[in-house]
Amino acid sequence: MDKHLEQVGQSYDKAIDYGSKGIDLYQNLPDHIINDPDYLFYQKCESDSSFSDSGRKEIFEFLKPQTGMLFVDLGCCLNLMFRGYDTWPSTYYGVDISNKTIQLLKHFVSSENSTVGALHNGSIHETPFAEAQFDIGACIGVLEYFDRDFVEKALKEMSRIMKPEGRLVIDVPDLGSPECRIAMMIEAHLERPDNYNLSVEEFEKLLHPHFIIERKEKVGPMIQYFLRCEGQNLR
Repeated sequence: MDKHLEQVGQSYDKAIDYGSKGIDLYQNLPDHIINDPDYLFYQKCESDSSFSDSGRKEIFEFLKPQTGMLFVDLGCCLNLMFRGYDTWPSTYYGVDISNKTIQLLKHFVSSENSTVGALHNGSIHETPFAEAQFDIGACIGVLEYFDRDFVEKALKEMSRIMKPEGRLVIDVPDLGSPECRIAMMIEAHLERPDNYNLSVEEFEKLLHPHFIIERKEKVGPMIQYFLRCEGQNLR
């Protein structure tokens, strides 16, 4: 698990380096991906906004961020910069395995004279936060990289740091769908292979000790879950 965490972090560090030079690695894919019959369907999903994106209005509408709330963004990537999270009235806390991502976010916060709670470089399954610290949270585009063991640990950690009755949005791959197959090929090409291996039933069984499923939506290659923490979180 540690080796795979390091591999994912290094891949996103590389993406930050290329991004600083104006290079989008998603736009330079090999022939075996772009010539795949399902790639056109994948592109259609992406172009018509049917992807599981951190900036979806449905996330904001469900979480209902307000002044005084603490919001944790697990596997935050650059959401603070590009997904409007810097405009939310809640106080932002970000966690990411990529050190260069966190460095870039800290530079952004400093240059914009913004205020955040904390930006932490580390894994989402072992965070430095207090028990029942957060009112709302999100974990988008993260769990697909990991197998059952990590996912189970990550869900327990989310339960630990979320307040009872807190709201959380997370997503996982829709295994078997054509757009998910292409997405996994792309992530493998970017040297951060998806190791996710849970059926919908298996994943929801892991959720149930900690969260109530308010609703779920098929969003491109992913399934997005809108969750409420149990009144008495079981850790």
